[in-house]
Amino acid sequence: MPPRHPEALVPPPEEIVVATKRVACDGGGVLGHPLVYLDMGGEDFVECGYCDRRFVLASDGHRENEYLDPAARGPGAH
Repeated sequence: MPPRHPEALVPPPEEIVVATKRVACDGGGVLGHPLVYLDMGGEDFVECGYCDRRFVLASDGHRENEYLDPAARGPGAH
C-alpha cells in the first residue's frame, strides 16, 4: 500500500551532542517516556528505543568520573 501523503516528509530524529558515553533520556517535555539510561559501548552514538533521539559523543569526549555525576551536591561541594 503506498503512503497516503508522499509529499509529507518525516523530520529526522533529534540529535544531541553529549560529553559522556552514558546518557539518560526521558523523551523531554510533558509527554515524554519513562526514564531510560543508555550506554554507547564501543560506538560514538546511541539511539533511544522510545523516541529515536540520537545521542552523539562530542569530539572532545572524556572519561566519566564522580565530577560528572548529575546527582545533587551540597553547597560546600564546589
